[in-house]
Amino acid sequence: MNLPNILTLSRIVMAVVLIFLLEQGSATGNILAVVVFTIASLTDFYDGHLAKTKGLISDFGKIMDPIADKFLLLSTIGVLAHIGMIAWWMFIVIAAREILVTASRLLAMRQGLVLAAEHAGKIKTVVQIIAVSAILLYLVAQQSEFCSYWFFNVQRIWADVNYSLMILAVILTVYSGIDYFRHKSKI
Repeated sequence: MNLPNILTLSRIVMAVVLIFLLEQGSATGNILAVVVFTIASLTDFYDGHLAKTKGLISDFGKIMDPIADKFLLLSTIGVLAHIGMIAWWMFIVIAAREILVTASRLLAMRQGLVLAAEHAGKIKTVVQIIAVSAILLYLVAQQSEFCSYWFFNVQRIWADVNYSLMILAVILTVYSGIDYFRHKSKI
């Protein structure tokens, strides 16, 4: 098992920790959730970067990297929906796309094809990470004594930005799913 694959698998472990931290509903848990999510998101960049620059690209990594991304993001978005920070319909649309694409990749793998993530899927993942990060930071600011006055003045604007980022994430998620199946049909 090479380092990029270890980083990929660590993202799944961090997702479980993240769920636990967010479910605590405490200021400390939310701060630690931001830290864990940031580290997990950085592993997404570094595992791919290391794999490409060090010649460590593997079929395992091509399959597990998108699965680890999906696990991290879906579990986090699911908890955010559970605690009322995003609408359930957003989670359902994102989850449906991710399940369909992952199932398609696994079926292709059974036929001997390894389908790496498409460009649109990578952009979608970055936007989802940005949206989730903004919401996690909102949770921290909402519970922070140091931000109380400042946060009160920008709370509505920040909430609107978070909603807009999630709408963009949903749109890109749907688009990238359509793009994936369009490219797959050409294979």
